[in-house]
Amino acid sequence: MAGRIEDYALIGDMQTAALVCRDGTVDWLCLPRFDSPAVFAGLLGTEEHGYWRLGPAHNPADGPAPATRRRYRGDSLVLESEWDTPRGTVRVVDFMPPRDGAPQLIRIVEGVSGRVPMRSALRMRFSYGWVVPWVHKVNDAQTPEGRTVAVAGPDSVWFDTECPTYGKDLTTYADFTVAPGERVAFTISWQPSHHEPPALPDPAGSLQATEEFWRDWVEQCTYHGPYRDAVVRSLITLKALTYGPTGGIVAAPTTSLPEDIGGVRNWDYRFTWLRDAAITLSSLLRTGYREEARAWREWLLRAVAGDPENLQIMYGIAGERELGETELSWLPGYEGSQPVRVGNGAAHQLQLDVYGEVSEALHLAHMTGLARNDYASLLQLKLIQYLEDHWQEPDEGIWEVRGPRRHFVHSKVMAWVAVDRTVKLIESGEVDGPLERWQDLRDEIHRDVCDKGYDKERNTFTQSYGSKELDASLLLIPQVGFLPPDDKRVIGTIEAIQRELTVEGGFVLRYPTEGTDEGVDGLPGDEGAFLACSFWLADDLAMIGRVDEARALFEKLLSLRNDLGLLAEEWDPRLQRQVGNFPQAFSHVPLIDTALRLTASGAYGG
Repeated sequence: MAGRIEDYALIGDMQTAALVCRDGTVDWLCLPRFDSPAVFAGLLGTEEHGYWRLGPAHNPADGPAPATRRRYRGDSLVLESEWDTPRGTVRVVDFMPPRDGAPQLIRIVEGVSGRVPMRSALRMRFSYGWVVPWVHKVNDAQTPEGRTVAVAGPDSVWFDTECPTYGKDLTTYADFTVAPGERVAFTISWQPSHHEPPALPDPAGSLQATEEFWRDWVEQCTYHGPYRDAVVRSLITLKALTYGPTGGIVAAPTTSLPEDIGGVRNWDYRFTWLRDAAITLSSLLRTGYREEARAWREWLLRAVAGDPENLQIMYGIAGERELGETELSWLPGYEGSQPVRVGNGAAHQLQLDVYGEVSEALHLAHMTGLARNDYASLLQLKLIQYLEDHWQEPDEGIWEVRGPRRHFVHSKVMAWVAVDRTVKLIESGEVDGPLERWQDLRDEIHRDVCDKGYDKERNTFTQSYGSKELDASLLLIPQVGFLPPDDKRVIGTIEAIQRELTVEGGFVLRYPTEGTDEGVDGLPGDEGAFLACSFWLADDLAMIGRVDEARALFEKLLSLRNDLGLLAEEWDPRLQRQVGNFPQAFSHVPLIDTALRLTASGAYGG
């Protein structure tokens, strides 16, 4: 059985990622890319769907024991898990070296004290647990035990260790004992099945190179405020979610971890949302990571190239447009949450806010001195040409509702942002464009939102035109500069959201859901508090001068992170646990932004 979502650690190589549970089980790994079929899919099913457990030997009736303690090695993505057992203490070091050849997951067992019996149990299942591969030994003059390979169709996974192995019940086992100072290494490497075998791994050398990589990368961070540890861990997580070859950033490395345990709100997040990636670029730029920002901008220009009028809200990590959604009927889902989906049918929705987020990201890149790219400026102009004709249309909005389209206020606000930032670009003299016409368009959108999206009786903006419902995306109104923080309408909206959209702890829901009925999003069931929205509330409170309240909420949010500093998409206040895909870029980005804002306020030093 899979662990709780917050029981998992993330390791990765900037092309894919694995989730490692507290008991030493790798329950999720897609090879060779984030969006490839999983080799270990136990997270969404059972052990029959693939896993790799490495830890102290145990009585099967008792189940594997969770690690006594675990941590990342300094500011890195190298995981250390330690078990104190009656026979001694043992450590397992898990990591994925930045890729130079075949993708690898390396696990090194280190004896700390006593003599500890250990077991590795490796059950590889391809195609999300559907395919049982052919597993066999291959003789190799350099390895006395030979090499174990699992082959199915186009894929092969090679298992290397100096420890004797044996097969039983379609699983590869290794039983051994470690004493103080002893090290035993295990590696799996993926390779196309028609290629030559991958090179033999060098676990010790790879570990050193991986630690050096992360140490050098973190040294570029320009933030040195009071929340540095939380900010750096979030930045490392964002880097781990970046697909190195293209610069695309996945929203999360998982699919179908539920927003509502046992419910149907289960989506595939292994793609690049323009919205998520744009705000990620903003956080990277403001913390010193210009190369990642430049790579994302280049990814964007390639993805949109030739067809900016048909801007999608998300793309594949290499810029793919077709992300067809299907259901995997053989997987029972995380804690029975069905269906399990791969692909994402929201890719072709109309979400007008994306134009604003992309324009804001390009504007910020320009303002922070990122080397000029003429096509980026041209793209901004083309996006506004599209918005001129389409901003008045209803859309699916930021939350990708699967109900009817509406005139979502946040979408109109972000259309205003797109025009505003492009007007500023023209005013700077960087590009030529119809300045007066677009200034008038900016004013027209502003008036429209204030006339149709504001409830005078309740002194709050609403989710959509003509609606009485609230929406947490309204918290972004002062942050994007649509209205100043001290505007009575902004303050009224913040206070209304606090009254009507918060749950225990002061955490924020995205919008009201209707329980068993289908509400605005066209789906049954409820969901947890949305962590990004809760960070937005902390930002707004700081902006309107309620800094102590902002800090208290921010520190409550930090307390929701797991022991390794990781956050999923949502927090279930009823079950007191993290829910949704994990770890979630859209949670870690606003954590960074709020930390920067609170530090800039000067209230806490730094």
